[in-house]
Amino acid sequence: MDDVDRLRRFCVDDPALAADPGGSWSGALDVRTAALVRMGALIATDAPAASIRSAVDEAVTAGVTLHEIVAVLEGMVSVVGLPRVVAAAPRIAAALGYGDDLVPEPAL
Repeated sequence: MDDVDRLRRFCVDDPALAADPGGSWSGALDVRTAALVRMGALIATDAPAASIRSAVDEAVTAGVTLHEIVAVLEGMVSVVGLPRVVAAAPRIAAALGYGDDLVPEPAL
């Protein structure tokens, strides 16, 4: 299927799209880029910690650096707003193993 047909299928909500929920990225994105896109989407949707952890693991395995992960956080501020990014940051920090060092204790 070519890109025009794939776009048409998205436009009409073709049920066949559910069979391939984006895992392949149609071969258009390399593994690193796909991992960064996934992280951005999870930040945007306020995804749970387990999903963030999985995305971070995938990104690190693909060779994404801490600098690039922080760049995704920075870039998402203008897309979804600072509160959403701040909410995701502790989950990302924890997934990277920095949770205890970077996340302050809640005030009582």
